[in-house]
Amino acid sequence: MRILLTNDDGVEAYGLEILYNIARQLSDDVWICAPVTEQSGKGRGITLHDPLRVKRLADKRFAISGTPTDCVQIAINDLMPQPPDLVLSGINRGFNLAQDVTLSGTVAGALQGMTLGIPSIALSQCLDFDIDLMTQWNAAEVHGAPVLSAVLEKGWPADVIININFPDCPADEVTGVEVTRQGFRDAHEMHAVKRCDPRGRDYYWMDFHAFDQTMVDGTDLNAVAQKRISVTPLHLDLTHYDTMHRLKKTLGGTVPKQIHAANDEQAGAAE
Repeated sequence: MRILLTNDDGVEAYGLEILYNIARQLSDDVWICAPVTEQSGKGRGITLHDPLRVKRLADKRFAISGTPTDCVQIAINDLMPQPPDLVLSGINRGFNLAQDVTLSGTVAGALQGMTLGIPSIALSQCLDFDIDLMTQWNAAEVHGAPVLSAVLEKGWPADVIININFPDCPADEVTGVEVTRQGFRDAHEMHAVKRCDPRGRDYYWMDFHAFDQTMVDGTDLNAVAQKRISVTPLHLDLTHYDTMHRLKKTLGGTVPKQIHAANDEQAGAAE
């Protein structure tokens, strides 16, 4: 099995080295193609207006001046002699749960592999950023290879990726594995912090508030809170089918000729 690794924390990230060690337990043909610099939060971004530079760091190891999506695309199109049998993206420094998956460069790397027809998995290690980050990878290190092996043995559809999150605890405190659905936070964590540079000009730094969330059984958020490894199948179809069928009742066929004022009931339904 030929395995391609990427991430969004950069080619020098500690989590990528852990992922390499995990992948080597599954195969002796492991390739790395990762961003030169951190690309966290870039989602499925691609580089369109700048050239992409590739640096060969070692045999089967490359750094690219772009996003995780760029890395997977170039690796499969140009750098590898044959397409990989598996794409692994991570291991991310921090969780990728709930709404995070739409922002995550880690998830995006797996999605790009999937769109190119390669089975793909995103992996993340939940961390406490207020303490030493280097000491908190034990759950992923110990359980990563067996969990991946079990997922690979079972398989999944071609239009799906697997999103794995390891809980923030030592490996011997992990209480199990749970196949979950994507959760949703009930508070908006992201906000912009306004600051002033030495020349008196305002700038903003994106940050996150920590809020207690309502935990719902069966979700990725609840699983890691209960010290379980969360395994979530994800796909790219963002269609909301209930709304699609409701709109078809009034918007199918002839193009509307009149403008209708929305009433409170309609506005509430839209929300």
